[in-house]
Amino acid sequence: MSDGTFDTHPARRSGRTRFEDDLGRPVVSDAPPRRIVSLVPSLTEAIAHTVPGALVGATDWCSHPPDLAVERLRGTKNPHVRRIIELAPDLVVANREENRERHVLHLREAGVPVWVTDVRTVPGALASLRRLFALLAPGVSPDWLTEAETVWAAPPPSERVRVAVPIWRNPWMFVGADTFAHDLLHRLGADNVFADRPGRYPTVGPEETSEADLVVLPDEPYAFGPEDGPEAFDVPAVHVFGRDLTWYGPSLPAAHRRLSAALTRHG
Repeated sequence: MSDGTFDTHPARRSGRTRFEDDLGRPVVSDAPPRRIVSLVPSLTEAIAHTVPGALVGATDWCSHPPDLAVERLRGTKNPHVRRIIELAPDLVVANREENRERHVLHLREAGVPVWVTDVRTVPGALASLRRLFALLAPGVSPDWLTEAETVWAAPPPSERVRVAVPIWRNPWMFVGADTFAHDLLHRLGADNVFADRPGRYPTVGPEETSEADLVVLPDEPYAFGPEDGPEAFDVPAVHVFGRDLTWYGPSLPAAHRRLSAALTRHG
């Protein structure tokens, strides 16, 4: 198997409580994990809000909540695996796209349970979060998650806008189909002009955005700004928080409001 394709072996039966992550991999637990390492920024925020005090480690990119005081374990692509093992967490949370398979396998081989999410749609994200918190906080229904489910169940606007969403430059890369950001924008009334291109993040020149009504410029992973991005396009551009496009967690309700306003104002 190559990086990005995680093992999905059938779960073994046990007398203990048995859960399955997004890839069907079992996590068997006697009690809710209370020492958690998160390798996913959006999940770090979600866990910190829902199970305060449970996180013992996170990546350098885990910027929310801003006052999170846990050990930093390098980045999502190069986590400090040896140190994670030394921390002896009850659970590590990872993501199929953001993290590498070899790190997940190394942790599992060392006896560390790993929960892997695989999120490509808004409903998929909400269901994934419900599964995770059934393990981490049984019987708890986070207010932010309930609000997100309500907000994102609303029908999209009837008037639609065609968008192009770059995530990098040199080379230029754009959001394609089969991504969380693509589905999220579609639910807000935005049609991705590069949805038919091969790959989840196709490499496309800015001159090919002429069919778009609007270029949506996020501030991450590439930090587009007023002087870095709009000048490359012949169509209007709007700046948004990258977190609103790609994070699934407590920011989802506000992301709906902010992105809806940005698309409406420039649509």
